[in-house]
Amino acid sequence: MSKQTQKSSTKVQWSGSFGFIMAAAGSAVGMGNLWRFPMLVGENGGGAFVLVYLLCIFLVGIPMIIAEVTIGRAGGKDAFGSYKALNPKWGGVGVLAVITSFIGLSYYAVLGGWVIRYIFASATGASDQGAEFFSGFTSNTGSQIIYYIIFMAITVLIVVRGVQKGIESSCKVMMPLLVVCLLVIVVRSCTLQGAGAGIEFFLKPDFSKLTPGAFLAALGQVFFSLSLGTGATITYGAYLGKDQKIVGSAGYIAFFDTLVAMIAGFAILPAVFAFGFDPESGPSLMFQTLPTVFGEMPGGRIFGIIFFILVLFAAVSTSIAYLEVVVSFVVNTFHTARAKAAVISSILITLVGIPCALSFGIWSDIKIGGKGFFDLADYLVSNVSLPIGGILACIFIGWIWKTKSAVNEITNNGKVSFRLAPVWSVLVKFVIPVLIFCIFITSCGIF
Repeated sequence: MSKQTQKSSTKVQWSGSFGFIMAAAGSAVGMGNLWRFPMLVGENGGGAFVLVYLLCIFLVGIPMIIAEVTIGRAGGKDAFGSYKALNPKWGGVGVLAVITSFIGLSYYAVLGGWVIRYIFASATGASDQGAEFFSGFTSNTGSQIIYYIIFMAITVLIVVRGVQKGIESSCKVMMPLLVVCLLVIVVRSCTLQGAGAGIEFFLKPDFSKLTPGAFLAALGQVFFSLSLGTGATITYGAYLGKDQKIVGSAGYIAFFDTLVAMIAGFAILPAVFAFGFDPESGPSLMFQTLPTVFGEMPGGRIFGIIFFILVLFAAVSTSIAYLEVVVSFVVNTFHTARAKAAVISSILITLVGIPCALSFGIWSDIKIGGKGFFDLADYLVSNVSLPIGGILACIFIGWIWKTKSAVNEITNNGKVSFRLAPVWSVLVKFVIPVLIFCIFITSCGIF
């Protein structure tokens, strides 16, 4: 290896394991943790579902994080470059991951813009109107575009600063603050009169609700919550030093993601029940139901601001992971400076996402296959490209690159202990691809 090549390969790295864990956990912890997980727990047996979810974390979540981080660290580049470095014929899988993150950010940033608007609306009390405020805001073309662009600007400013000074530094601050803000909401929510019903809804085991659909819901939440298949974990893994342990880091990432989801349940559901709202109202829980709850809660305006600030932390930590996947691809493939790549990529993503932003307003009547632009983008990412990317990653590690080569990378050729390597190999080769395929056919309505 030449001096120039060696320098470029070690140029970008995390400062340590903590920075990597916070950044990777940040890419996983998103808005879905704050509304979807508590809702799924309530719908599918409470504490019984939590047990199933934890089982899925161990069987699918952690093994897949290990797999994707290993591809990234071994390849040493972006998702496309890492696959191509390990097997030139498989670079296309990395391209799929880049496209997934590109489209994913184009509509995810729309929600990020909403969060910024709701921080200000919570401060003035405007969001207390719930559904009425939401409808008026989302139908306002100017507001949609402005807040969408503001969110994208925050994302690109962090990514432009680089891996350590931008992504790592921001996630080291945002992730701990997110937990602190959540705990503040938990204390207030659980001390409301009638909050006990929400806690019972969240945790009381009801094994009669553990249908096959509940198992698939838990599996799907694990897969989508951890951002598996987006290329983010592979890209972040490329910045991981050889002296940093992959297996331990994967465990911490999954733990942090699950911790945030569980705390979110205690933060949201007791308050929702205390004021008699529907805990199964889905995405509208965050933007319509909760603002109304905060409006009726003593001191609710302050807690509303805190809540949407923590949602912003979760949204930004995910968006910078999506953008980094695209930027690292552009930098490595076209040998472009990071700042230029970040700005150009963000402009293109913003342009693609404008129809998604307007699909709740002036373009709400435009449908493709019965779906608006936002819903179509979400469907293509969540139901199609993510599962396909996950299956292909398993096939690549299990049958193309071979699990033996992967284990050598994980253990630094035997220097680091990985006693569960045989179990991990079986899971990646046989079990996980089948489980992800079940998610795929279910989410696409095939089964």
